[in-house]
Amino acid sequence: MVLILTFLISLLLTNASGDEPKDRSLFISPVKIPLSLSANFGELRADHFHSGIDVRTQGVIGKEVIAAASGYVYRISVSPGGFGKAIYLRHTSGYSTVYGHLDRFTPEIEKYVIARQYEEKRYMVTLWPPKDKFRYEQGEIIAYSGNSGSSSGPHLHYEIRKSDDEDPVNPLLFEFGIEDKIKPVFENLVIYPAGKKTMINNRNKQLKLNVSGSAGNYFLSSNNQLSINGPAGFGFKAYDLLNGSYNKCSVYSIELKIDDIPVFNYKMDTFSFNESRYVNSHIDYETLQREKTYIERAYILPNDKLNAYGNVLNNGIFNFTSERKHNIELIVSDIHNNRSVLTFNVNGGKAVVSEDQTKPDGSSVVMMPYNRNNKFVSKNLTVNIPSGALYDTLYFEFKRSAGNPLMFSDIYQIHNKFTPLHKACNISIKPDRIPEGKQSKMLIIQLVDEIQRLPLNSTWNNGFLTASTNSFGAFFVGIDTVPPLISQIGFSSGASLSGKSNLKIKITDELSGINAYEPQIDGEWALFEYDQKNNMLIYNFDPERIRKGSKHNLILKVSDNKENISIYKCEFTW
Repeated sequence: MVLILTFLISLLLTNASGDEPKDRSLFISPVKIPLSLSANFGELRADHFHSGIDVRTQGVIGKEVIAAASGYVYRISVSPGGFGKAIYLRHTSGYSTVYGHLDRFTPEIEKYVIARQYEEKRYMVTLWPPKDKFRYEQGEIIAYSGNSGSSSGPHLHYEIRKSDDEDPVNPLLFEFGIEDKIKPVFENLVIYPAGKKTMINNRNKQLKLNVSGSAGNYFLSSNNQLSINGPAGFGFKAYDLLNGSYNKCSVYSIELKIDDIPVFNYKMDTFSFNESRYVNSHIDYETLQREKTYIERAYILPNDKLNAYGNVLNNGIFNFTSERKHNIELIVSDIHNNRSVLTFNVNGGKAVVSEDQTKPDGSSVVMMPYNRNNKFVSKNLTVNIPSGALYDTLYFEFKRSAGNPLMFSDIYQIHNKFTPLHKACNISIKPDRIPEGKQSKMLIIQLVDEIQRLPLNSTWNNGFLTASTNSFGAFFVGIDTVPPLISQIGFSSGASLSGKSNLKIKITDELSGINAYEPQIDGEWALFEYDQKNNMLIYNFDPERIRKGSKHNLILKVSDNKENISIYKCEFTW
């Protein structure tokens, strides 16, 4: 009786809606064009949840971006990656708004930013203007949409945050013109064994099934008879659609009921940036790596501390022990209360030992609990995995193989890429040889696949190279002695660029990556924008800084992360 009462009290408390805004009409649309979204809040992304909504800008840059509410600019950032050019507004309501991937700011902000970039002699800046410097009323133009930073196409990234802690809030909790009458769509059901002796249809392996149905009602084929014995968890693949948009968005809420008892609940109202990486435990990470498919769990791994969960019994794991039929309901909804239900039955039953059931070989694996520091040592290799880096107890595997003649160590297969890390682990490798005078050029390299190599920022410590990595995989010691490549685009030295609005140069590096670039025109630092995703530097001709109708000298120095340097010189007339 006490247990039941405790559960009911917990249910009432965790179901409270204290985070919902009191006034849903605080904000208007951040664009003047018809509002259409290509991505929603909490969308599942690589290593993070999407922290805002993506607003379509009709496939072009330069659309007017307006203040969604009256406020002042408290931050401006310009970066070759991330949000690119972004502006941050603070409002009296206790919320802030963020506008990212911009092409340019309003003239007064643009002038302020450029002056600071020249003052600091760098393109990448983060500025915190005084609160009285840039104030805007609701609906006034603050910037123009673009494709800067890590954007994969023209759009506006728009966020609403709590001002006190900068936690992003689901913008669709507010009403500013989004229409949605479409119910989410189920595609797959996945059942996971949560114990070494759990049997799912007489096998100790996960089972993936296709789902039938439409218009909010989904079911399994009559051929899919399910029997489970032991603890198991459920996962699924589903997506949501918005009116007037073909993009598949993430669902807003998830609820699992077994025999009418709520077992699991998830709602994406808000999260903090320091918990965003928990997306890797909320999803089936291995399936993402193998199939590029997002499967969401309706249960919680032991070290998943995402605050989006509530109304959870036993982490969402249910122990099927009685020989009877259980009714399962998996319910997903969007934020506009469009709801879809997947209903199916599970027969509990006695365990049947299967030939597929295997135990790990104790001589080839090491058990690593998720709630403590773990260390693995082998010849010329040390791996340190901090407490909290694992989402569940890990049966760590290791393999060593010979490297090729261009490598300076063996290849170390440190577990596998199908197991996610929440925190970085440290890897130390002792190379088998060091070329004379080239020690500073050596680094640890991760083999992503047969072609792609990922350089790691590496330092020397007692004869070992040490680096941090956010993922398991194959690693070896390599060397980078090749300087970056600089090539002009559409012009050559001595060319006349009169009538042109800009000058473009491509910079690439084959291994350790671009670290810095230093441009000068006529002996003075010049502002070259860095389009990182296209490996391009862009100088917009500025008659206030270089004299028009005359000859100019350009010197560009580019260095990589191993201090290999290239210098490019040319003349041009503008």
